Amino acid sequence: QVQLVESGVGLVQAGGSLRLSCAASGLMFSSYTMGWFRQAAGKEREFVSAISRSGGTTYSADSLKGRFTIFRDNAKNTVLLQMNSLKPEDTAIYYCAATAISRRLGSPQEYDYWGQGTQVTVSS
Repeated sequence: QVQLVESGVGLVQAGGSLRLSCAASGLMFSSYTMGWFRQAAGKEREFVSAISRSGGTTYSADSLKGRFTIFRDNAKNTVLLQMNSLKPEDTAIYYCAATAISRRLGSPQEYDYWGQGTQVTVSS
């Protein structure tokens, strides 16, 4: 049974930083491209960032480049999202996801497995 479990402190002030973690189990972690998405209240789920199987290539939403960084530790079956200079508009539920393919990484439909999500709230 595949499980993706997100964790991270949920409340931070604007301008602050936060690191989210996603622990994976039940799958060959190094065979999956990993991604982060987020969904704000009343909005569609949107792509945040993705990282290749080896960790050598990363992809990020243009609007988040320079503030958010994704990285992974295949030895620990973990993918992380470092978020800096947070803004109130970053408030959302953040989801970790895994895909066996490496195309259209910005599309939620391409992902095979999802975590339950973790709430991130940025106060002004």
